[in-house]
Amino acid sequence: MVTPALSQPADGAGEKDSERSPFARLTDLLKGHEPGKPLINMSIGEPQHAVPGFVGPVLAQHATEFGRYPIAKGIAPFREAVASWLGRRFDLPRAVDPETEVLVLSGSREGLFFGAIAAARFVSPRKGTPAVLLPNPFYPAYAAGADAAGCERILLPTTPDNGFLPDLEALDDATLARTVAFFIASPANPQGAVATASYFKRLKQLADHHGFVVLSDECYSEIYTKAAPGSILEHAGPDFANVATFQSLSKRSNLPGMRVGFAAGDKKFLAQMHELRNVAAPTVPVPLQHVAAAAYGDEDHVEVNRALYRTKFDLADQILGSRYGYKRPAGGFCLWLDVSALGDDTAITVRLFKEAGVRVIPGSYLARRQADGSNPGAGYIRVALVQDSETAAEGLHRIVAVLDGKHVREDR
Repeated sequence: MVTPALSQPADGAGEKDSERSPFARLTDLLKGHEPGKPLINMSIGEPQHAVPGFVGPVLAQHATEFGRYPIAKGIAPFREAVASWLGRRFDLPRAVDPETEVLVLSGSREGLFFGAIAAARFVSPRKGTPAVLLPNPFYPAYAAGADAAGCERILLPTTPDNGFLPDLEALDDATLARTVAFFIASPANPQGAVATASYFKRLKQLADHHGFVVLSDECYSEIYTKAAPGSILEHAGPDFANVATFQSLSKRSNLPGMRVGFAAGDKKFLAQMHELRNVAAPTVPVPLQHVAAAAYGDEDHVEVNRALYRTKFDLADQILGSRYGYKRPAGGFCLWLDVSALGDDTAITVRLFKEAGVRVIPGSYLARRQADGSNPGAGYIRVALVQDSETAAEGLHRIVAVLDGKHVREDR
């Protein structure tokens, strides 16, 4: 077995900079440069599709409830809607109990952050320095939660060699024995890789054997173009022990500004998380929970949303072909393009901004250096297909024109 590489201490200027938000770093990188064409922002995963039509009427119907303090675990109609949706969407070993196995969240980011802290309080004493395992690249909330929990981060590189998911068989027993929580994202951000049933089963076996909690980030599960991604809850046994899934309406329902999501799974772990959130986390306004309940009760808008992304991936297939290692991802709405043969990913990012007016994010900003000095995100750029199809196609055409050394075509 191989001991995974640990995160590097933030002792140099470069390392301190790497701990900042990747989007703040991108702003600094592009400071002083002007976009060479009208800006197309493909750097941030903020859905731009239409807000579902039911949002306004449901808000209006429950507007007076803004005058109430929300309870931390969420109102019963919301939790019941979530439990019902999980039962319809996934092949669960049994129905989720809305009373004890669902918590409302102010978006999945908040829940993922508090999840690491709750896990550190929940697990039995560790054999050595408590650690949190996370994929590399990763969503910044994972690292922030690990740091707040007082745990050592252990970065698990996700590369083409391991299908862009952490290599579970490379983990040694000594590391697993001191693990508090294991973050997994499926579909993965940024690569779009999806965990198989066997992968989830193996991860669950490791969690049970070593007594850590799996924090499964599944917020992209409803954006796919082929097979629907599964959930770790499907393989968590009848008590969902040592497992929690985190979901959000940001991607599924185009509601990133509403900040409503949920955690579901192990009721003992969620009870610990609820106690923590009850004193430290933001509560979700009651009218927004009613909107969320309506969203989880409606699949029509989700299929419309998914079809829009499918169209954009069809365009990416046509425009990119096999350039830059492009393969249609199994899930999510991001492209993970290998530009290493063309130069440094930060330099490519600046070039695309200056010459094409396209804002992407360097892959190295979404990852951290491993102990051997390598950065699994280096040489990649992430491109988010969040705009309408015409704008997304224009952005991709501009990227190809610049990277292939052609003249950037004029806007239509």
